Amino acid sequence: MTKVTMTVNGKAVSGDVEGRTLLVDFLRSDLRMTGTHVGCDTSQCGACVVHVDGAAVKACTMFAIEADGAAVGTIEGQANADGSLNVIQQAFQDHHGLQCGFCTPGMVMSAAALLQENPTPTEAEIREYLEGNICRCTGYHNIVKAIMAASGQDVSAIAAA
Repeated sequence: MTKVTMTVNGKAVSGDVEGRTLLVDFLRSDLRMTGTHVGCDTSQCGACVVHVDGAAVKACTMFAIEADGAAVGTIEGQANADGSLNVIQQAFQDHHGLQCGFCTPGMVMSAAALLQENPTPTEAEIREYLEGNICRCTGYHNIVKAIMAASGQDVSAIAAA
């Protein structure tokens, strides 16, 4: 067992992990932060996206010991300080960018990373950025609309799917 210490959503945490413990498993099992989902275990679906030192990372492809000393952000840390939805989460709700909700945490975390890198992405840039995230319910159209709305752009020009 190896002791890992990291900051998760602004709080210092630590735990003892085996070398093979994935970051997603440490977050879900050890820290009980179940908002980060496990969808495929092969880095294909993006349901497990978190931020590690500001970069979007699929937590099923990173060992917990690799995050030792890092700042990790999860979906639980995305809400506003008063617990209300942040602008991205609200846009997903307002523009019906979710259905079953399974992919939503990863989509929101990916959207947050995209908007940090590119505050006003085009529809094509959003679609390209989300290539590593799979949604089986929405067809992506409303997810793209939600991300554009979160960036403050007019979504009326997006063609219907």
